[in-house]
Amino acid sequence: MDDGTAVESSDLAPAVASILADARERSVSGERVSVRPRSLPDRLDAVGNDRVPVIAEVKPTSPTTDGTRTDDPVALAQRMVSGGAAALSVLTEPDHFGGSTETLARIRSAVDVPVLRKDFIVREAQLDAVEADVVLLIARFVDNLPKLLAAARDRGFQVLVEVHTESELDRAIDAGARIIGINNRDLARLEVALETFERLSPSVPDSVTLIAESGITTPADAARMRRAGADGLLIGSAIMDGDVETNTQRLTTRA
Repeated sequence: MDDGTAVESSDLAPAVASILADARERSVSGERVSVRPRSLPDRLDAVGNDRVPVIAEVKPTSPTTDGTRTDDPVALAQRMVSGGAAALSVLTEPDHFGGSTETLARIRSAVDVPVLRKDFIVREAQLDAVEADVVLLIARFVDNLPKLLAAARDRGFQVLVEVHTESELDRAIDAGARIIGINNRDLARLEVALETFERLSPSVPDSVTLIAESGITTPADAARMRRAGADGLLIGSAIMDGDVETNTQRLTTRA
């Protein structure tokens, strides 16, 4: 049994609390999915010797950025892959990030790299919204992490378990997470500190694929996270703000 307890909304920044409240209410109707995933760890390993292994994020908008991208998300995704992205992350949260499960399905059909579904999944039924190669579970928001992790794996998903604190990292490791993302953004204050990854990464077992998330905006930041042990980097705003292919090339090129 998972000893962790999902965070109370009062502990979060108002924008994040609103997103979580909507996620808890969101229903999914449909058949149980069954996925044959493209391997994210294998893909990150395959590109890691030649370029920085980046998971580029298709993010039309977010509470922490200004403006909205109205470009065709499939075209954006293809240009990210052309720019060297090892994998893609696609927002499917509709109300605050402008995402959709339909967009993810279109993107996954158009590219040959692993695709992560990034959303606020808190119940098993929400796993059945769309097929993806990887799903995100945010440890802070999940009451019973081992149960939801097992439910995702039963459907064939690989699972990226996101953490921000030592206790969340312990929960993820105890639950048997094989892919862990350390989020440099504190969801209580929306502040970003790359030191978060550097502080927590030494406690992650070598057998785990480790992803650095948030606050990576320059090649120097990317190199810093790689030195601290990141097997991959999840980058959103720094790629979406401008020409996505050029930005992806800049951040995937080894210094």
